[in-house]
Amino acid sequence: MQENTQIVLISLFALLLRWCVTYHSYSGQGMPPMFGDYEAQRHWQEITLNLPIKKWYTNTTDNDLQYWGLDYPPLTAYHSFALGYIAEKINSSYVRLHESRGISSEDHKYFMRLTVLCADIFVYVPSLIYFVFTDNREETARGEFSIFSLRKKHIVLLNMLMYPGLILIDHGHFQYNCASLGLFIGAVTAMLRNSFIIGSFLFVAALNYKQMELYHALPIFFYILGKYSPLKRFCWSHLRMLLCISFAVVVSFAIMWLPFLRNVETFTNVIFRLFPVARGVFEDKVANIWCAVNVLYKLQGGFANQQLAKVCLAITTFAALPSCVNLYRTPEKEKFIISLINCSLAFFLFSFQVHEKSILLVAVPVLLHFRDDPFPCFWFLIVSQFSMLPLFIKDDLYVAYCATIIFYFCFTFWSCPDIFSYDVYNVNSKQSINAATSERQIKMKLRNNKNKSVFAKVKQDVSFYCRNRFDTLLNYDLYFWIIVLFYSSILGIIILSIVSGFLNPPNKYPDLFALLVSMYSCGHFIIFYLYFNYKQLCT
Repeated sequence: MQENTQIVLISLFALLLRWCVTYHSYSGQGMPPMFGDYEAQRHWQEITLNLPIKKWYTNTTDNDLQYWGLDYPPLTAYHSFALGYIAEKINSSYVRLHESRGISSEDHKYFMRLTVLCADIFVYVPSLIYFVFTDNREETARGEFSIFSLRKKHIVLLNMLMYPGLILIDHGHFQYNCASLGLFIGAVTAMLRNSFIIGSFLFVAALNYKQMELYHALPIFFYILGKYSPLKRFCWSHLRMLLCISFAVVVSFAIMWLPFLRNVETFTNVIFRLFPVARGVFEDKVANIWCAVNVLYKLQGGFANQQLAKVCLAITTFAALPSCVNLYRTPEKEKFIISLINCSLAFFLFSFQVHEKSILLVAVPVLLHFRDDPFPCFWFLIVSQFSMLPLFIKDDLYVAYCATIIFYFCFTFWSCPDIFSYDVYNVNSKQSINAATSERQIKMKLRNNKNKSVFAKVKQDVSFYCRNRFDTLLNYDLYFWIIVLFYSSILGIIILSIVSGFLNPPNKYPDLFALLVSMYSCGHFIIFYLYFNYKQLCT
């Protein structure tokens, strides 16, 4: 009973923080003629409510695709239809065809904000609770601790719910990422509990809500294949399970796409809207490789979009392949989580048409891994929010950005007091175990060898002590420089945040600060990509 009360209080506190953010600006507020993502979400409610399904993704006089045409899969469209139906019952002016464009009344703003909060309440928050309190993986180098009667799992849950990047994008900028990411977390949790059919259904739902869930598709595919592939070990039960999972996936897709499968034209219109190659390799400044390369060599001037798409596909596949192969060969639960990080980060860094908000698809697997490796995960989460700073400034969310990132930084220091501890951090835990084992082996050899002189015994003992002491000092020295790099990184984030928020860029280079933020973040993401791949492949 007490644990349930604590979970409820934690959830209410997280929802309160989200509601505080809703009082800030949103994407496109007071900025005609397109207004922004807030208007895009409202417009989709208008279109899905007033037009037949076959025209949702088709350019017509009533559905100008240049004005925020639907470009997400069917589940998003169904969600928009449901919200549009509710909106019409509350106030028909919210979704009146053509006449409701750019509506910005206070009551409509409250309605829209509540819809995102409900998606959090009914999808994202329960999924995180499900993950945290059903995760039975063994602890890695950390024991239980308690703060104000909150056990470790409560602290982990609170830390995951407090991640400010997702809060600012969904409740500030305005989107429904919490819906697709909540379904994704539910899918991962189910698979960790060996409920692969349920997990597959949930992931298909996430993928059919936002096509960017393809970032997570490869690890899920190879994890299932690694568990049940008949090529590794032929077994009728494995083959039967693989067929059942495949059937569940096909049926789930068929049900969700059924209204769009009635004729080829309707289906192809949806596909072209979901994968807009004509938009180019990227739009705004984004913290990935192609935006960084574009500074030195203008990609769109030297390559056609189709060529760039093929290059991106090849390099992204190459970058994700080592993680996928390793996961297939050793389909362990811990490797599964890290592979989700590695593959999504490979997609973010190298794939085609990446948005700055796509870093959330990497941040959520990092949140799932936070308990096992908190220091680098915390570092990544701070950088991930910072990488979206130009977008927050554009949406007039700079104050909310500063407040939430400072709050999250201080909260993590308070709730995880051992996050930077050398003794607890997994820098030398394995070396210490190996050293202890070596010490026992040496002592046994010394006891067994009675013929050695006292001088020889002392010499071996001193040699062992010096070697072990040298390894310890070396590890401590490495840890010291990691901490120095961390605080140097944070200092760079502080400087660029202040400069971007309070200074105007030179007239000759209006995107200078946004470009510096993206390149600085990209450098971090490359290092994290190497670290997490090392973590999966070499440990």
